[in-house]
Amino acid sequence: MTQQLNGLRLATKSPAEGPAAEGSPAEGPQAGRPLAGGWIAWPLGLIAAVGLWAALAHYVDKPYVLPRPTAVLEKLIQNAGLIAWHAQATLLAVVAGFAIGFTLAVVLGYLIYRSPTLERLVTPYIVASQAVPIIAIAPLLIIWLGAGTPMKVLAAALIVFFPMLVNTVVGLRSINPAYRELMRALSASSSQTLLKLEIPAAMPMLLAGLRVAVTLSVIGAVVGEFLGSDRGLGTLVLITRGQWNDALTFAALLTLVALALALYGGAAVLERALLRKRQGR
Repeated sequence: MTQQLNGLRLATKSPAEGPAAEGSPAEGPQAGRPLAGGWIAWPLGLIAAVGLWAALAHYVDKPYVLPRPTAVLEKLIQNAGLIAWHAQATLLAVVAGFAIGFTLAVVLGYLIYRSPTLERLVTPYIVASQAVPIIAIAPLLIIWLGAGTPMKVLAAALIVFFPMLVNTVVGLRSINPAYRELMRALSASSSQTLLKLEIPAAMPMLLAGLRVAVTLSVIGAVVGEFLGSDRGLGTLVLITRGQWNDALTFAALLTLVALALALYGGAAVLERALLRKRQGR
């Protein structure tokens, strides 16, 4: 029984993962070239972007409008401790909000997939919740949770929830019905069906949603900081803008970008590792 289910897990690979894909660039001698090209293109793009930024700053010649890259770097170094202190608060809200939103979305998505009645019951409320911007209910959130970390976590979780829910449902519904019939023929239990069929088959969609959600969680946390918080990179941006300290504002924004890129890169590495393991490589 276990061997049959393991065989089924391998069978759930998409056609592109099977023998037909053996001649694809990812499998041949060219496999390393796109990655190498990406590592070369990334720093070249960064250099070009910084060069364009420096040229525009020189042309504008108004530091309070567009500070020079050197001034931003100087502020980043001088205020490294302050920026790190605020970044820790933002990262905490991002991780907590993402974990809550991701977990709730995957669990509810699976329940919706299993129960059409539940889908008809909760779908209108889920869609309605996405139609109301967080900024519109900010006063209520502050009254209920207060200005601080809980509100930032909730804002991040709310933004993460919907795209992960959609990806979960779509991924589970994309399973070939023939595989499900085979599981029934093998008298597989619900847990065996979940572990051997549903999770492996839905994994590409879940991981694609993970990359999007981890980036959105940064946006959610910063929105929460804008609404009301005494600590965080979003709060630092508000404070420095009020002081007309544009160089430090840009330093905080660049830290936010670096944080989002690091989280996205981690999610991409995790996706690649899990998909390779799923393909038995």
